[in-house]
Amino acid sequence: MKIFAYSYREFDEAEYFQKFAEQFGVELGYTTDDPTMENAYLAEGYEYLSIITTKIDGELMQKFHDLGVKMISTRTIGYDHVDIAEARRLGMHVSNVFYSPECVADYTVMLMLMSIRKMKRIMQREEINDFSLPGIQGREMPDLTVGVLGTGRIGRSVIRDLTGFGCRIYACDKYESEEVKAHAQYADLETIYRECDLITLHMPLLDDNFHLINAEAFSRMKDGVVIINTARGGLIDTKALIDALESGKVGAAGLDVIEDEFGMYYYDRKSDILSKRDLYILRGFPNVTVTPHMAFYTDQAVSDMVKHSMLSCIYREEGKEDPWAVV
Repeated sequence: MKIFAYSYREFDEAEYFQKFAEQFGVELGYTTDDPTMENAYLAEGYEYLSIITTKIDGELMQKFHDLGVKMISTRTIGYDHVDIAEARRLGMHVSNVFYSPECVADYTVMLMLMSIRKMKRIMQREEINDFSLPGIQGREMPDLTVGVLGTGRIGRSVIRDLTGFGCRIYACDKYESEEVKAHAQYADLETIYRECDLITLHMPLLDDNFHLINAEAFSRMKDGVVIINTARGGLIDTKALIDALESGKVGAAGLDVIEDEFGMYYYDRKSDILSKRDLYILRGFPNVTVTPHMAFYTDQAVSDMVKHSMLSCIYREEGKEDPWAVV
């Protein structure tokens, strides 16, 4: 079978694409460019596409459909960058991938520790030989109550890791897990907002949870609450977060994702003027750590992303059950 890969990264993905194409007998076409209306023609003759975190809007979806594409597989867990409604209308299939949850879980705990130990300010001071103590006194994990929003594979891994720190853990998810109940107490959002010193997000971005963390939610949280987001930027109302940071309601934040990040991350933009005012504001706070959507980025995760994307296409072609099917 034939698969065409857009946004093919030669510096990290290439070895896995070549390895699995040979292993699975796939004829692979690719471009390092992101999919656009201008280069959609490259997919002609391919019924299966592999993409990454790039916008596939209704117009581009229609274009691929007209070229004979049957399925688009995104090499990411999240798929909010793909117009799912249009795919359904056109009868096209969409899939995502899974990768080792440890990569994001490890990164989440790192951001937690950096936030409560004020590591950003410590590192900034160290670079200018400021070794003073005022303003960098931290907190200890066993003294905190942590709320985990979302108990899928990543959320469960975070909860498992947190048990080693001895903190009290609340969890919230519409689908409760027996595995989680061994380490955490399920609770509603109101309880988590009221009781938790630290809240970490691990859920997909859907219509019903867009801006889940908004001004009203912040008003119900503890003063000085720590917010961690390694999921999707749209789960948090950025302007409400900035207000909460300025008022002191939020004591620290660790953000690997922000709103409207498409087209910015994973590129060298150091000489560009970015129309991302909120990003500049967030990075200016001494108690906010912002990283460019890097939580997933390990060797194992990249291998999993490529492999699962290709297998998803293969399973669809062979009429087998696809564990990564979205549409």
